Formats: sequence, structure tokens, C-alpha cells
Amino acid sequence: MDKLKEFYTNHKPAIKETAETIIFVVVMVIIIRFFLGEIRWIPSGSMKPALVEGDRIFVERYSRFYKTPERGDIMVFYPPFEQLKNTPLKLFSRLTGFFCKDIAYIKRVVGMPGDKFEIKPDDTGKYTVYINDKPLDEPYVKSAYDYTPCSERMYCGPMEIPEKQYLMLGDNRGNSQDGRYWGLLPEDRFVGRAVFLFWPLSRVKMLK
Repeated sequence: MDKLKEFYTNHKPAIKETAETIIFVVVMVIIIRFFLGEIRWIPSGSMKPALVEGDRIFVERYSRFYKTPERGDIMVFYPPFEQLKNTPLKLFSRLTGFFCKDIAYIKRVVGMPGDKFEIKPDDTGKYTVYINDKPLDEPYVKSAYDYTPCSERMYCGPMEIPEKQYLMLGDNRGNSQDGRYWGLLPEDRFVGRAVFLFWPLSRVKMLK
């Protein structure tokens, strides 16, 4: 105990400086992630061709203070079936990204609050999303023919989207666990909007 006390006394300035540096870094990380944005990586092919496995993207969070998501936005969010605990440790983990194990998805906003939507095929097997009974132009979809067929257990509509809820779909409709399987997304589940793909360098681009 005496040696520990002596060590602390001899190194007190260095220990204090180190502690202050750690606290400053943690606070800055929280401020940046909460108010500005964060970096995420893409773990699956559900957003092909816009995003592929291994892509690194920047997700901005500042726009949520003055606007809501718009149709076509690529959003990162916590799916409705993911239970988010709000203990101090869990909140710290989400704010800093340190040891965060909460599952986040990335999909595109297709249906907006107040929309009536329906997903159905034509005689050729081409699937189309209808918004308010009009076909939605989706040039970003990998293939309108590569779709998981709708079943009674899926959310393919026709359905009206309540206020503050959204229909989220992956661009790779044949390989995407999205709103067709787990329903609509509450607005308070959004993390931020994916705006920039910065890695790999061969694929650098703004996202839209």
C-alpha cells in the first residue's frame, strides 16, 4: 500500500494528465457521434448495387435536428425487434461506439407516413412498389425480377403507413431482411443518413 501511494505521489501529474486526456477524448467522441455523424461498415449485400460488403460509409446525424427522412434516403437504424436497453452502460456504449453490440440495419426509405403502399408482381414476374396506387420509380433496385415472392406472413400491403412510421426496403430485394418481413419502422429508431462512401477508394462516391 505504501509503495502504491508513493508511486501515485511521484506520478500524480502524469496520471492526472492521462485521465484528463481520456475524459476529453470520450467527451469529444460523444459530441461528434451524437451531433455530427459516425463511420459504419456494410456487413451484407442487402443494399447492392449501391453498397456492397466491406464498404465504409459516413452516416450524418445533424439533419435529424431540423428534418425528417425523405423517400429515397439511405438510413441506418435499429430494427423494431431489437430491444434497446437504456442502462447507463448501454447508453454510453451507443453514444461512443465502444463495445456496442446493438444490431443496426441500413435500408432505403420507400414508404412515408400517410402513404398507402403495395408490393406486387405483374404477369412477367416483375415486382413493383405502388405508392398511393401509382408505380414508384426505383432505378436503384438491383433487379425488379429478383424479388422474394410476397406471402401472407409478409408486409406487402395494401397498407396505409401511420404517422411517424416508415417502410424500409433494401435495394437487393431478392436478398434483404427488410420491412417486408418485420413491418414498419418507428421514427425514433433512426440513427442517421448514409451520405458518403469513402472506402474502398475505387468506390468513393456520394450516396443518393
